[in-house]
Amino acid sequence: MAQQRNFTGSRQLLKISEVCEELDVAESTFYDWRAKGRGPRCIKLPNGSVRIRRAVFEAWLETREEAA
Repeated sequence: MAQQRNFTGSRQLLKISEVCEELDVAESTFYDWRAKGRGPRCIKLPNGSVRIRRAVFEAWLETREEAA
């Protein structure tokens, strides 16, 4: 059985589904943003899975804030 590591802080890795759930968007929307260079920077794992660092995701969200 593979050992699972719990990452904390900036080392926490999020799945695409987790990011989409937080943003309340479809995964197809996320992949569209990614293809257009509008999404957060991703990490592609050797098995082909894609992850996003929590800190990178949070920083990306801050760049999307607009003055109300």
